[in-house]
Amino acid sequence: MSTLPAPPARMALSLPALHVPYRIDGRLVMVDEPLRLGAGGQRAAAAAQFLRECQSHDLVVHWTPATDDPLFTGSTNEVSATAGLLRHLPAPGPLPGEPPELAVWRDRHAYGQLYHRRGPDFVTVMDRREPSAAARFTIEHPDLLATFLTVLDATPVACLSTTGREAVDLLTTERLAWVTDGWVVALPPRIRRWPVPCTDI
Repeated sequence: MSTLPAPPARMALSLPALHVPYRIDGRLVMVDEPLRLGAGGQRAAAAAQFLRECQSHDLVVHWTPATDDPLFTGSTNEVSATAGLLRHLPAPGPLPGEPPELAVWRDRHAYGQLYHRRGPDFVTVMDRREPSAAARFTIEHPDLLATFLTVLDATPVACLSTTGREAVDLLTTERLAWVTDGWVVALPPRIRRWPVPCTDI
């Protein structure tokens, strides 16, 4: 009598090797140092990329912002705009005396508010960060698609071609990419499970 083969081993989850020290236990990711999303440049873009990848895998992330992070100590309009842009990412833990926009981020955050799916030679994006202004995009122009796929990794804007920089301007205008102090990163996570009714996918 033959025995049944063992089930295939489950692959360990792989998150990008960025400037973010973390520990992972099942679906829980604990970031070991405060993140400085408002500090700008490579570290901020890499932190956003890290959080985006965690969101892509529907992981629970415990992270806190640095208490002096300009993102959370700036003007109310600046904090509100950036929190609205990044609301689809795992929300930061509470800080004493934090601006109310961070509590709103935690209250309104949900998996599937912004995501992308890939097809042959195109990407579709669903943006529901603002429920009253939900939008769907299809990225199929070769230059725009190539740039979107490139900036899934945090990238210096100066390293892009003129066409790439024009594409970044379009992606930024539609709030699908974040430019911070000369670095750019795409914001929509790649969807890996059905988080919303199939009519919204």
